[in-house]
Amino acid sequence: MQLSIRSGTGPLRRIIEESWKRSLRLQANPDMPPSSVLLDGEALEEYRRGHPLASIMPVINKLLIQPSSDQGLLVAVGDELGRLLWVDGDAALRRRAEGMMFVEGADWSEASVGTSAPGTALALGRSLQVSGPEHFNRAVHAWSCTAVPFRDPDTGAVIGVLDITGTEMAVAPHTLSLVEAAVAAAQAQLRVERLLLAAAQRDRLARRREPASAARPRTVPGSPARSLYRNSLQLLGRDHALLSIEGRTVSLSPRHSEILALLSIHPDGLSGEELGGMLFGEVPAMTLRAEMVRLRKVLQQFNPAAVPESRPYRLIVDVLPDAGQVLSCLQRGAHRVALEIYRGPVLPRSEAPGVVTLRRRVSTLLREAVLTDGSAEALLQYAELPEASDDIAVRMAALKLLPPRSPKRAGVVADIERLEAELGTHQPR
Repeated sequence: MQLSIRSGTGPLRRIIEESWKRSLRLQANPDMPPSSVLLDGEALEEYRRGHPLASIMPVINKLLIQPSSDQGLLVAVGDELGRLLWVDGDAALRRRAEGMMFVEGADWSEASVGTSAPGTALALGRSLQVSGPEHFNRAVHAWSCTAVPFRDPDTGAVIGVLDITGTEMAVAPHTLSLVEAAVAAAQAQLRVERLLLAAAQRDRLARRREPASAARPRTVPGSPARSLYRNSLQLLGRDHALLSIEGRTVSLSPRHSEILALLSIHPDGLSGEELGGMLFGEVPAMTLRAEMVRLRKVLQQFNPAAVPESRPYRLIVDVLPDAGQVLSCLQRGAHRVALEIYRGPVLPRSEAPGVVTLRRRVSTLLREAVLTDGSAEALLQYAELPEASDDIAVRMAALKLLPPRSPKRAGVVADIERLEAELGTHQPR
């Protein structure tokens, strides 16, 4: 496909041309209307409640949504993967936008729809305006948009995107300034909330150390504190876990990653014998004590609230492991959300018995859920995971669900034939 032929309005801006080339490499289809809705119903509501941007929506509503309700503009807030979580604004325009699937829960990443302000702003990590025919997808040529990424106020990581969509007014110079100002205000609000929550956490820890305080406080899942301030442990697809407490993040050694992984999924604590067995099998208690001393030194410097208690070993603060999020979603039947969270096996190189058990449980349950209830898109998304690189059953299931004229069928059939040749098997189709 020639980019000069596609544009039809003369040379493209360099930044747009590079985005079109990425879109082609990602196999986005310029002639197929956007149609990928990844989250809806309860799954969307739950995901939005837990997302850090949920707490700043009142700011966005006051600064942008209310003023745009009768000005022919839409305001959208998406996550870091390009999924639209909130879409609001002019009612008539919202109905028109449904025709191109610019709706809550839809995927507007470059991989899905090609060049657009929200997807390309996320890909570049910078503000961007896209006018009419600059969009990669023909169905979006009548629209223009301005988007600015949200960044975590502590780490600087991109956590979402704010977008204004409409006609020419959506790409006016003052629109970009307005959206950037709204993002700055929202990030400042998020920082203030984290500071307040950190102060509240320190107060709780201080009360815990008082002799009269015997009960261990726990945060109720889904409470405001958890949604605004999520202490997390990232284990999926990485050998060095990332621990985030009160907006700060630290990378852990493989052994310390294993210890926190096990403690995070056993919130009521583990005895020394139990934890040692899950880490090493049968080893002297001295080995575990030495590891815990080293871990405490690391966490004391990072954040004293993260230092585990002993007898039994347990975490003082609630820490939500991403592996636990996947399991929780699967238990509720929200396999699409689980698949979006999943980034690969739990600590893939770990040989600790307890970690191996957790890894197998998460991977097995996810595969079973996708095979049992997954759509063709979910199955193909799962097939992209390294652990599913030779999974013929998943590809066969996707092939059965794909429409007869789907352009994706040829690629799936080619994958199946390649795997059959490599594995010396043949599956009926």
